[in-house]
Amino acid sequence: MKKKALLLLAATAPWILAACNTSDSSSSENNENTLDVYTTVYPLQYFTEEIGGEYVNVETIYPPGADEHTFEPSQRDMIDLAEGDLFFYIGLGLEGFVDNATDVLQSEDLTMVATADYVSDAELGEGGDGHNHGEEEHAEGEEHAHDEEEHAEGEDHAHGEEEHAEGEEHAHGEEEHAEGEEHAHGEEEHAEGEEHAHGEEEHAEGEEHAHDEEEHAHEEEGHEGHDHGDTDPHLWLDPVLSQSLAESIKDSLVEKMPEQEAYFNENYEELVAQLDELNHEFEELAAAVTLDQFFVSHAAFGYWESRYGLNQQAIAGLSTTDEPSQRELTEIVESARSQNLEHILVEQNVSSSLTDVIQVEIGAEALPLHNLSTLTEEDIENEETYFTLMERNIESLRTAMKAE
Repeated sequence: MKKKALLLLAATAPWILAACNTSDSSSSENNENTLDVYTTVYPLQYFTEEIGGEYVNVETIYPPGADEHTFEPSQRDMIDLAEGDLFFYIGLGLEGFVDNATDVLQSEDLTMVATADYVSDAELGEGGDGHNHGEEEHAEGEEHAHDEEEHAEGEDHAHGEEEHAEGEEHAHGEEEHAEGEEHAHGEEEHAEGEEHAHGEEEHAEGEEHAHDEEEHAHEEEGHEGHDHGDTDPHLWLDPVLSQSLAESIKDSLVEKMPEQEAYFNENYEELVAQLDELNHEFEELAAAVTLDQFFVSHAAFGYWESRYGLNQQAIAGLSTTDEPSQRELTEIVESARSQNLEHILVEQNVSSSLTDVIQVEIGAEALPLHNLSTLTEEDIENEETYFTLMERNIESLRTAMKAE
């Protein structure tokens, strides 16, 4: 049943065909009444197992301890994916390889589901922008960091000359807008949206948002590659938003196996009840803490801030590769010292020398905080689940934020 997907991949890498012929024949005969499902982050695997029960075989493509921000699948991973029935991923640019592999993976048999599509735009905005380095610069584009973030109506190229009113931007004897003296006197220069604001082309791809209404247009569309933009993709850490991810999974399973709709719905409702209870536990924690924030290695926990008021102070941004500048680092250390923070929360799959340095600098004790994107070998051996790990997170937060 899955040979079409395999042949599609074989067209791009002929040498891989022989390696999977044996496994193909056996797997195609296996469990015709079950769905072969692959996922990215661990919570999607767990939710699928809980909802699908006996009707799904589920695997995450991430090896234990992998970094979800930098993972790239192997040829073997791609073959397995193409042979599956369903592939659940978050979207929002978290899994950059998905965009690159879409043409190969979109076969007749494999259904790809971006589970974040079930989360509303308003809810997505609640996660914050993840730029917790003490600055508000646009993390996607330091190209605008000329100390002129105040560009009132698109004067982004005002190199210290914001005062040139209505059309004298270049009326200082500059010849740079050689093609366009027609908008040198202010009558025509804003007529077409100031895409060429001052005739300069240095920000050729960004000038279309030179007016306030368009300056974040790329955020609405830019969920590709590893660039998260200003949208926090760590939805699974919010028990309420996780219900939307689970609903996406449930609906996809029902579409593939409509005869089991009642079974999937019942399991989904049980999962939602558990997520509701977890939400209540976070609310109780938020009411008991005495510190304003917790200190963590990367900004995966913004949804806790927006929903519960549990404020993260992160060393790295939304991606583990988004490290702070020296100035930002200094501000982080000063902020931690000013609040007399005694703990720094360390994630299971994030290894950061900066975190180690800051821990020593402020004399903090390390506590575990699990981002749940992947399990470690130890987690697997201990049979940890989404809920047991979240309970451990609550205990770490209770200690770090001095809950009463």
